[in-house]
Amino acid sequence: MLEPEHFIEIFLQPGDLYFGGQHTRIRTLLGSCVSLVIWHPHLRVGGMCHFMLPGRVRSPQTGLDGRYADEAMELLLLDIGKMGARPSEYQLKIFGGGNMFPGIMRTDVSHIGFKNVQTARELIARYGFTCVSEHVEGCGHRYLIFDIWSGFVSLRHRVLKANWEPVQLNTALLTPLDYMGLEPAAELPKRDPVTLSTRRKR
Repeated sequence: MLEPEHFIEIFLQPGDLYFGGQHTRIRTLLGSCVSLVIWHPHLRVGGMCHFMLPGRVRSPQTGLDGRYADEAMELLLLDIGKMGARPSEYQLKIFGGGNMFPGIMRTDVSHIGFKNVQTARELIARYGFTCVSEHVEGCGHRYLIFDIWSGFVSLRHRVLKANWEPVQLNTALLTPLDYMGLEPAAELPKRDPVTLSTRRKR
């Protein structure tokens, strides 16, 4: 689908979440954080979250906070519910969970990025989403661009390298960039994105 002549551009900070219609582009930058990208191919709606941690101990009086995986998922489900579609009708992609300290973390220690990815997979299975692609773990930053009008996600992965001999990394979960609609991000026209100034809480 061609890029619309006019669209809004949203940049997600850690803890942010956005769900919207087809005239929207969402961008974010990930390290150990994880983003879930969801898209409905028929309704042409979708969203993205950017969570930092797997979860927390939360009292019933505490509102939902998008910094935590389980609560970010609940916020996405609230938006999905408004559209009248089931989670299984959405395509979902997982990104992030990188090790930001290569060479320091031993392979037998689960870093926060790994825990974020594992929690994301558990939530996806629990709520019946269909995961069509992922680019997770490894080392370094990931820059994402999600165009809701097409469902296409562009990815630029900057790998961090240690100054000493690196430890063995778990790369079994990495997928090629050309798998299921992923490719290196092309140069895009410069625009002033809208930054969500507050985390989504309910």
